[in-house]
Amino acid sequence: MIFSLIIPVYNRPDEVDELLESLSKSDYNEAFEIVLVEDGSSIPCRDVVMNYQGKLNISYYFKENSGPGDSRNFGMQRARGDYFIIFDSDCIIPSQYLTEVRKELDANYVDCFGGPDKALDSFSDIQKAINFAMTSFLTTGGIRGGSEKINKFQPRSFNMGISKKAFEASKGFGNIHPGEDPDLSIRLWNLGFETRLFKEAYVYHKRRIDWEKFSIQVNKFGIARPILNSWYPEHNKLTFFFPTLFILGLLLAFLLLIFNNDILLQLYFVYFVIIFLTASIQNKSIKIGYLSVIAVWKQFFGYGTGFLKSYIKVILLKKKPQEAFPRMFFKL
Repeated sequence: MIFSLIIPVYNRPDEVDELLESLSKSDYNEAFEIVLVEDGSSIPCRDVVMNYQGKLNISYYFKENSGPGDSRNFGMQRARGDYFIIFDSDCIIPSQYLTEVRKELDANYVDCFGGPDKALDSFSDIQKAINFAMTSFLTTGGIRGGSEKINKFQPRSFNMGISKKAFEASKGFGNIHPGEDPDLSIRLWNLGFETRLFKEAYVYHKRRIDWEKFSIQVNKFGIARPILNSWYPEHNKLTFFFPTLFILGLLLAFLLLIFNNDILLQLYFVYFVIIFLTASIQNKSIKIGYLSVIAVWKQFFGYGTGFLKSYIKVILLKKKPQEAFPRMFFKL
């Protein structure tokens, strides 16, 4: 089994440097290759890649911008391995990562896997707060932190593996973004392939985004979900509605104050206190606890409003997703 690591990148040479540096410290004792695909960057990372040519087996490609999904497909089509592992450029890979993946595949082979993400101590306070919001059981149910149902896991493309066989059968990622990873997972299930969570195959996901970019990102996540539900209604879940219900419930809580009823608002207050305490204890920082409250609010508000807007347009009004949200789709 030969691993090909597929890394799309867009204007992030500094991230690529950190990622390749971490891979150069891998304890994996077998050969692996890296396929780095520059997705039409105006700030290319070719010079960074050249610095690692003597340390790592790297193939570098530059192509016109067509989005991360198509760039991953581009890389997998040119890879020489028989099992592809996909990373985002803002990830840092622990030295034991490939060894853990190989151990899992040897013990119980699966054609597609995903791993969780964690935060390093060196990350900024905002990065740690966003990591908490994205991985905590109190917010996402732990789907990115490793607690989702192991044998029915939808891998996220920042840390994902797929066999060459599964890639060729599915044709890889579609042109929606974000949402291309759950779309691929569901198509793989429909083709008879299995997916699984590898709890120990985690990466450090740096997420170099500010509050505004985070809000935009989670809003797009919310928009993507009703689109996927319209394509695959059999995989719809009640939990997908929770962020929207959370926002609507908060509005109701304030309306109830008119009638001197503050019970619902008190429940929201308790929830955010729990977020604050849990994040503070987990990160050993009151400041990160406070920032985590902000991150969780932005996460719920961004996702919830995006989901509601998309649900009305795509599910209720039956608009074509490509027409309702053209910015969610790359032209290939």
